[in-house]
Amino acid sequence: MRWRVAVQAACEGEPDEDDHGDAARLRSGAVRARFRAGVTGGSPGLGAGHAVLVPGVALLRPEEQVLEAMLAGWEGQQAARGLGGATISGRQGRIRSFADHAGCPPWLWTAQLFEEWCADLRSVHHVAASTLRGQAGAVRLFCEYLTDPAYAWAEVCWGYFGTHPVQVCTRWNSPRHVQDGESGPERRAFTIAELQVLFDHLDDRVAAVHDSGRKGWLPAFRDAVLVKTAYAFGLRRREVAMLDLADLSANPRAPEFGRYGVCQVRYGKAGAGSAPKRRSVLAVWGWVPEILEQWITEVRPALARDGTAALWPSERGGRIGLSAIDRRFAAERDVLGLDAALEFHSLRRSHITHLIEAGWDPLFVQQQAGHAHASTTSLYTCVSSDFRTRTLRRVLDETVSAALGTGQGSEG
Repeated sequence: MRWRVAVQAACEGEPDEDDHGDAARLRSGAVRARFRAGVTGGSPGLGAGHAVLVPGVALLRPEEQVLEAMLAGWEGQQAARGLGGATISGRQGRIRSFADHAGCPPWLWTAQLFEEWCADLRSVHHVAASTLRGQAGAVRLFCEYLTDPAYAWAEVCWGYFGTHPVQVCTRWNSPRHVQDGESGPERRAFTIAELQVLFDHLDDRVAAVHDSGRKGWLPAFRDAVLVKTAYAFGLRRREVAMLDLADLSANPRAPEFGRYGVCQVRYGKAGAGSAPKRRSVLAVWGWVPEILEQWITEVRPALARDGTAALWPSERGGRIGLSAIDRRFAAERDVLGLDAALEFHSLRRSHITHLIEAGWDPLFVQQQAGHAHASTTSLYTCVSSDFRTRTLRRVLDETVSAALGTGQGSEG
């Protein structure tokens, strides 16, 4: 390459003993300056990744600065695909985690280092299979970006460090997505009895705090109604947290639910690079209007600040956070001694399961959940053995009745 020829010419001749320092500086400084001037000077055919390196400026910490430039360029590439900020920052965090574990920058990564990191995540940190796949997927995507000729990071690394990045994730050492449902077998829905115990406990806690004269009864009331609403409409944690007052409306085909017959979900689970999915969920249980009416008209005004549209305001006036929802739910579950596998998402599983057990049409349940495929809804359905037994008994009875009826008809 041209920069190598230039260096060789600059170093020709027999340097004096005092010139060794200058020669070293020439190799570490002049080489980089010449290469940088050629790469970032706007020559045709150069990758867009070079734009994040400032032309004509010497790199005092080349390894650190080139890595940051790579991450900045990758951020721009992902943003151009429409990915959200949280997704991008999460992937960058995974890259930094792998770089710290490997102890070297991306242009020195090897497949063995990647395999050791994955093994450490599984055996030491005990991450779930889906988490491991997400971590490994970030590294694979980052390596694809670095090795893409369109961004020319290989040339940059070769000029600065004499080597270049490679793809360290292969089909043989990367976790694969082999089934639709990857949640642990311990994850399940609430039984109706467990759910009733939870609801009663939340109501009793509100009454106890209120009777004691403490001001914490308002958040306790909010938490109780939030949990019941998440179950009533089968909502994910973020979906219920992001609800506003305007998201509740009447269902003209079901006037008995008043103005709470429809819940408009605006922050549904989004696909990669797409906006959150929207859907409308219909109220199906008669107790829903009563609890929402009491919360919105009597209790919420005492907790919410003026102008707050959030259905679930926090004590400080903003919207309740996702971590707060998890923390409060887990605390009440543990007080009751319920199975630790029952998480907030179990409320959504329970909504789907209990509708199926009650005989609702599977397509209706699928649309309530916002699933594109019925197979996804089936993964959430944790029907009890009693339901299966009743279903079998009903089918057998109908079969026997039909056979007896046919036989009597033939005799007549």
